[in-house]
Amino acid sequence: MKILIPILGDQLSLQMSSLQGISKSNSILLMVEVDEEANYVPHHKSKIAYIFSAMRHHAAYLRAQGWQVDYITYEQPDNSGSFTGELARAIERHAPDQIRVSEAGEWRVKAMIDSWGDRFDMAVHILPDTRFLASHAEFESWATGRKQLRMEYFYRDMRRKSGLLMDGDKPVGGQWNFDAENRKPATRDAAMPQPLSFPPDAITRDVIDIVERCFGHHIGRMERFGFAVTRAEALRQQAHFLDHALAHFGDYQDAMLSGEPFLWHSILSPYINSGLLDPLELCHEVEERYRQGRAPLNAAEGFIRQIIGWREYIRGIYWLAGPDYVTRNELGAKRPLPDFYWTGQTDMHCLSETIGQTIEFAYAHHIQRLMITGNFALLAGIDPAEVHKWYLAVYADAYEWVELPNSLGMSQYADGGMVASKPYASSGAYINRMSDYCRSCRFDVKQRIGPDACPFNALYWDFIARNDARLRDNPRMAMPYKNWDRMPQADKAAMNVQARKFLETLG
Repeated sequence: MKILIPILGDQLSLQMSSLQGISKSNSILLMVEVDEEANYVPHHKSKIAYIFSAMRHHAAYLRAQGWQVDYITYEQPDNSGSFTGELARAIERHAPDQIRVSEAGEWRVKAMIDSWGDRFDMAVHILPDTRFLASHAEFESWATGRKQLRMEYFYRDMRRKSGLLMDGDKPVGGQWNFDAENRKPATRDAAMPQPLSFPPDAITRDVIDIVERCFGHHIGRMERFGFAVTRAEALRQQAHFLDHALAHFGDYQDAMLSGEPFLWHSILSPYINSGLLDPLELCHEVEERYRQGRAPLNAAEGFIRQIIGWREYIRGIYWLAGPDYVTRNELGAKRPLPDFYWTGQTDMHCLSETIGQTIEFAYAHHIQRLMITGNFALLAGIDPAEVHKWYLAVYADAYEWVELPNSLGMSQYADGGMVASKPYASSGAYINRMSDYCRSCRFDVKQRIGPDACPFNALYWDFIARNDARLRDNPRMAMPYKNWDRMPQADKAAMNVQARKFLETLG
């Protein structure tokens, strides 16, 4: 029996369920670079280059392991431009008896795979993605009957299931979550490690040429392209983080500094999400560093929570919410995304800094995404669907299952609280507390009114005012509304005018 096994661009692992328990001699692996995937949003040039190069390197590794790989490059003659089209051509070439594939990570791709059986009149065996701790059914069971789907309680179940940072049935250190210890602002006198950068080899240089030729109009620069594109390189980056950055990751994971895009972050999410790194294996390595006394508990717990807590939870939310989740807009936000999200050209230094490094590296850490670009979009009333598409396009680690609930739910509160217990909205004070951005800004973070006032300040209070009917009854919003109610009417009116005038400048 001949088996055709499609390998998707986020399935770059020998541990994929589709590869287990079958003979290499009668299996053909199909890998394709198609316009349908590269252009369904205007992906960052470095993101496309990373995925194409990682795919090509993985194909070479699979061949070295004895697998037969049928690989279709982007510019190959007769490339149909779609995955289903290339599957049809592969069926003609190989005449398989069945198709075998690991389940899709996104609703869009699931619909595609679900259509194959009828389209090709062939058995299609879809296997679960075993790279996650919680199956779809397990998350749905956990969620059933709960009034609120808070990550913290799901996370505790994942700790118990995995055994990570557990002493018997109790959490190490006597508490589950050390997030309160992970909010220190960074200072310039701290010695910050830099992540490794991998010079492009011949394969990657060829891919970069293709991207510049075919996607030159997309956002991004690739002069400093340095992503790991093989599992061996990704493991080197993992070891570098564990040895040089993990110990301070906890303390400074929320910090932001001008000119320092990476700080103590791991920069491993692109490799985890595409399959080059195993998330559970990484978490065990982090735990081992703690057990050896090489990393404090707040760092180890904070990192592990991001993987087996937040990442697993977000995936569960994505599949539980269904394909219509993307259309939610609880706050009725309709303003178009400002052009500076694509150029970084704005006088607001926090935004120019965050977007500038996004253009440069296809990367920004979670607080920059949530409290700078996301916070501004929330306050300004930007359409959450446009915000979602921007995040999906510009970050190398962005796949819809992980990006959509983070942007539409956590960042924009467009799902009405399914993910977040309150909107993550703030004035300039939070940015000033957690970064040095305000020191280099032409706006004054302490001013609310006037030509030099930080736009975040008036926008924040305008957000509070216009969403009164939707948010006032939220217990976690009680303090902002108490402060708003105590404010003199003249001040309220002035900030409303200030916010309106600023929003008019966004065009």
